[in-house]
Amino acid sequence: MPAPRLLRVLLLLVALACATSGVGCSDPRFPHLGRVRELHRGEGRPAAEQEAAARGLLARLLPSHSGSFDFRVISADQCGGKACFIVDNHPLFDGEGTPQVLLLGTSGVEISAGLHWYLKHYCAAHVSWDKTGGAQLSSVPRPGSLPRLPSGGILIQRPVGWSYYQNAVTSSYSFAWWDWERWEKEIDWMALQGINLPLAFTGQEAIWQKVFQRYNISKSDLDDFFGGPAFLAWSRMANMHGWGGPLPQSWLDDQLALQKKILSRMYAFGMFPVLPAFSGNIPAALRSKFPSAKVTHLGNWFTVDSNPRWCCTYLLDASDPLFVEIGKLFIEEQIREYGGTSHVYSCDTFDENTPPLSDPNYISSLGAATFRGMQSGDDDAIWLMQGWLFSYDPFWEPPQMKALLHSVPVGRMIVLDLYAEVKPIWINSDQCMLHNFAADFEMYGVLDMVASGPIDARLSANSTMIGVGMSMEGIEQNPIVYDLMSEMAFHHRQVDLQVWVETYPTRRYGKSIVGLQDAWKILYQTLYNCTDGKNDKNRDVIVAFPDVEPFVIQTPGLYTSSSKTYSTKLSKNYIAVDASNDEYEHPHLWYDTDAVIRALELFLRYGDEVFVKIIESYKANNVNQVSNLCQHFIDLVNDLDTLLASHEGFLLGPWLESAKGLARDKEQEMQYEWNARTQITMWFDNTKTKASLLRDYANKYWSGLLRDYYGPRAAIYFKYLILSMEKKEPFALEEWRREWISLTNNWQSDWKVFPTTATGDALNISRTLYKKYLHDADLIQPEGIIRLRNLKNTPW
Repeated sequence: MPAPRLLRVLLLLVALACATSGVGCSDPRFPHLGRVRELHRGEGRPAAEQEAAARGLLARLLPSHSGSFDFRVISADQCGGKACFIVDNHPLFDGEGTPQVLLLGTSGVEISAGLHWYLKHYCAAHVSWDKTGGAQLSSVPRPGSLPRLPSGGILIQRPVGWSYYQNAVTSSYSFAWWDWERWEKEIDWMALQGINLPLAFTGQEAIWQKVFQRYNISKSDLDDFFGGPAFLAWSRMANMHGWGGPLPQSWLDDQLALQKKILSRMYAFGMFPVLPAFSGNIPAALRSKFPSAKVTHLGNWFTVDSNPRWCCTYLLDASDPLFVEIGKLFIEEQIREYGGTSHVYSCDTFDENTPPLSDPNYISSLGAATFRGMQSGDDDAIWLMQGWLFSYDPFWEPPQMKALLHSVPVGRMIVLDLYAEVKPIWINSDQCMLHNFAADFEMYGVLDMVASGPIDARLSANSTMIGVGMSMEGIEQNPIVYDLMSEMAFHHRQVDLQVWVETYPTRRYGKSIVGLQDAWKILYQTLYNCTDGKNDKNRDVIVAFPDVEPFVIQTPGLYTSSSKTYSTKLSKNYIAVDASNDEYEHPHLWYDTDAVIRALELFLRYGDEVFVKIIESYKANNVNQVSNLCQHFIDLVNDLDTLLASHEGFLLGPWLESAKGLARDKEQEMQYEWNARTQITMWFDNTKTKASLLRDYANKYWSGLLRDYYGPRAAIYFKYLILSMEKKEPFALEEWRREWISLTNNWQSDWKVFPTTATGDALNISRTLYKKYLHDADLIQPEGIIRLRNLKNTPW
């Protein structure tokens, strides 16, 4: 039967994962455990350097209290052989001006996490990304008056050794345009959250250039291999090549220099950064240099017409001697360039790429060659791979999974269960949370699963769980989810979530306010209680407008018009349109919006409902109602843009300006801005009448983007709705696509500058919008809407 066969394979994955820990698994069958543990102890930065890293973090976070804390790195023997931190009253404290709190830990990360624990649980402080509230430290008492700890202090041991962070695509969705100043803030955030196993993918293109130079492959040969700055994640994973490029040499050099700063700071904190490894993805030029090499093509990854200019990358066959040779050189070049390694390497050969052959022997040989490439360059290498492919692609049946997982020696592979907060397979691997796709903005989460999943996984029968992790595709959203998930790395028992959620707003806002506590309880029970087993891929109509003709869209409760003047009609291609274009992906609404505060109803429910009402009215031949509702939809988009403009975390400008800020000349500015604009709208290729399959995947609720792109796009669609009714003709689907795609291409190439600072008062704007939409008017019923101009005359 299928289920038991699958279970056996997944249990094997457990054994492989257990062996990679270094902390928490002591099975004598896995001698590599002790080896890696000793390497990390011996190769880590000196205690003084790690203590200095923690002091530097405190000086940046809370400079007024730089003298209030004393940091000391201790041995694991003082923590029962496990990673831990200890927070205690300082024995030498004698008043303001001397350290009051003593923080001990087995690394710079542990003492930084201890600092965060104290500020969070004893001072009611809150630390988040700048775009999601930043650090709330007003509740921290002045130096000399900090809260006392219980006699003997508190000891917090990690129940499992690793705290993992990042997704392979976060580097493009969120980090693409970061400079050192922004990276320094992020590494501080990691340390405070206790993250000790972060991905470190920056700058790897420069390493690849050095490796391929040994094979007489020039910079110009690589121009078609590397993607542009906003699309590097997908060229690294062999999904595509060349799109958005070529990369200037200055980009390669600058990113390599940045990576060295990133790694230096991570090592200073005692982190173990995960470096990339060779997956078999090669530039086309290698085929001409080595015509006898065994090379295969991977399949199409979301291009419109399987255009080889961008798609169908080249994969070096695992049986070719060059495979292990290149893998070895890449690992060696990284170690030489960076001066060290943590011995953990990430490689995802078939992330959303189906292997060319399903033969288990082929899969096994590829996995074995991939690992041999790592091990040849670093004898102590451990392979870390994302388990997303097992959830994403039905190709991976038990024989194929077993072949891949068996191809690596026991104890040398970590498989991340990326989707554990929605569809956990933690029986099979470590616990990790994907949560966010494409850096979309939407309030979403499964707090109960976050609070219980890691505990259940660790305490389950025969558990070999090695860590927890956060692998969101984009950061700077839903701070409550990450606040809780990072904390779970230190909990041995399930959190009382009712109490935790009740204290969250006190920390976030700096004081206890009953109304805010009640509001967050509602959010916990609704927005942060998605239990339908579905992921959150934001398909709200405003930011992900459907590319379908009206009759495709379901409209519950539709009534039939008695109008005898004309009738709307199906277009000739209603049945024949391509399946990728006629499927309307409905927004994911998993909660009762009536239970959510009414301001949220405005933007999370009614925008979509207004659109559905427009389609209902179109099908019912009511042109006046369609005109009124269409104009209302556009007004809603513009009002939302005004509200978003009042907070710097929701502006388009910083994304574009940070892209241009990394450029060395005007030509690079144009390329980088095009990359930035394209990633968040419609990317990969398109034709004049055929949109990219990756349209709106990385949509954003950003001021500037709504008013300048989403609103005009909706207006085009509405224009053709009204023309269809007035001319008594089918909806002009192809004309809509032609105009929309033209709008998109023009917008992507535009140079309009958008604000980088907030304008307006968010509270006053919210009050005005509440009065406009929820107090004085009926948002859905057309009779409550004042008709404005006919939308077909809208000058977009």
